[in-house]
Amino acid sequence: REREREKGSGGREMRGKVERELRPGTTNATARRLCANSNARGASSTTSAQARQRHRPSFFDTRRRGEEKRQKKRELFKVCATSLNPAASSMMLKTYDINELNQAEKESISTRPRIDFESIQAIVGPIVDDVKERGDQAVKDLTAKFDKCELDETCVRLEDVPWPEGIPKSVTDAFDVAYENVKVFHEAQMQAELKVETMPGVTCRRVSRAIGAVGLYVPGGTAVLPSTALMLAVPAKVAGSKTIVLATPPRKDASISPEVLYCAKKAGVTHLLKAGGAQAVAAMAHGTETCPKVDKIAGPGNQFVTAAKMMLQNSEAMVGIDMPAGPSEVLVIADKGAEPAHVAADLLSQAEHGADSQSVLVAMKGVNMEEVQEEVRKQCDALPRYEMAVKALSHSFVVQVDTLEQACDFSNIYAPEHLIVNVEDAERCLDMVENAGSVFLGRWTPESVGDYASGTNHTLPTYGYARMYSGVSLDTFQKKITVQSLSKEGLLNLGPAVEIMAEVEGLEAHKQAVTLRLRSIKS
Repeated sequence: REREREKGSGGREMRGKVERELRPGTTNATARRLCANSNARGASSTTSAQARQRHRPSFFDTRRRGEEKRQKKRELFKVCATSLNPAASSMMLKTYDINELNQAEKESISTRPRIDFESIQAIVGPIVDDVKERGDQAVKDLTAKFDKCELDETCVRLEDVPWPEGIPKSVTDAFDVAYENVKVFHEAQMQAELKVETMPGVTCRRVSRAIGAVGLYVPGGTAVLPSTALMLAVPAKVAGSKTIVLATPPRKDASISPEVLYCAKKAGVTHLLKAGGAQAVAAMAHGTETCPKVDKIAGPGNQFVTAAKMMLQNSEAMVGIDMPAGPSEVLVIADKGAEPAHVAADLLSQAEHGADSQSVLVAMKGVNMEEVQEEVRKQCDALPRYEMAVKALSHSFVVQVDTLEQACDFSNIYAPEHLIVNVEDAERCLDMVENAGSVFLGRWTPESVGDYASGTNHTLPTYGYARMYSGVSLDTFQKKITVQSLSKEGLLNLGPAVEIMAEVEGLEAHKQAVTLRLRSIKS
């Protein structure tokens, strides 16, 4: 409304003309004329640079507008963009031929956009220090600053918080299904004590013990993620952790999403920290007046959360983390039998996560790329998170390959968070997969099932970290302790070798610890 008052009646009339004339069959020349005239009419009271900025056809910031108005803006954008740059509105994914790439080029296109951690740490460092020094008050002040929310309390015991009301039964039923599947899968990861006699009289064991206090970070910026509360809290509870702190950003009224609260209570969370960002990570790492200090922090987050986790694990806070994390990503391997609509939906399922997400299609011979591209355009246009998906697609790409072996080879170089194998006899691909966070085999296994309810965990390494990290599992919340016990016979058998090795390394006290015992046995 303010823009239209500035532009005057001329701008309003031309806008109406543009919308009336936007219909199927509009020519590129007409589009240029309409866009140019619309820009020109409202520029009389401003400089030409300001006018260009105000009238540039940008229709991505439309979340609070009605769907009908948003659709009109999309149509105008597409016609104008097509006339000036056909690739802009078609969302064409850049395509590479694997046979034209050398090893260095394969690695180059697999490199994610660089994150400037130095600049981010310059912002995160003072936040972490502030929380360490001022505790709860710092968390309150920082939450007011970043989340525009005034907190009366920062961390509460979840047993004192009533179960949320007003959630439809169909929603809680869906959460209950996911809870049971995640619980069953992680309970199956419990390992019996390992016990081996390595030589007569020498017994070695490995036992599992829960990490006593763990912190779980559940994002809440661009989307509410109750599924993440389940994915983190269920294995922590199964592992046997006694203190489970869940941190999630509050809403403007200082309340917590009822869906996140339901999942947290169901999964056995003990404390709820009403904070997000680096300040929440710092509160769990150092502890505050109301928030227990934890021994390990797990969960995804934005670049500030990730920077805080990485910074604190190397500090006097003495806290571990699950893994570094970056923007979400998917790599889809498809053959000629893959349904284009399914392939497009899988690519968009990650693109809608955020503007910095990435979707990669590795297409084997026979894949109809025109149909896939058309499905991407059609489905993306209907997404509520259309703006984010479009931006993510702008740095996504396609790699064309001849064989499944080439496809898996490139996937291993890329090391995706999610790997979808939409090919005939997908099982044969599994032995060739070396680097991936989670794999989805076959025509009927979309990535979404793992994100929500199949039972596997959706907290996975991104940004290429699948080369050396695993996703969250029962092991994330446990320690492995080794045990050895020797009989007299065992020490007689093993002792001489230990004496020699200690002497080689010049560690006389090590040698004496064995030698004195051997003398006692022989005497």
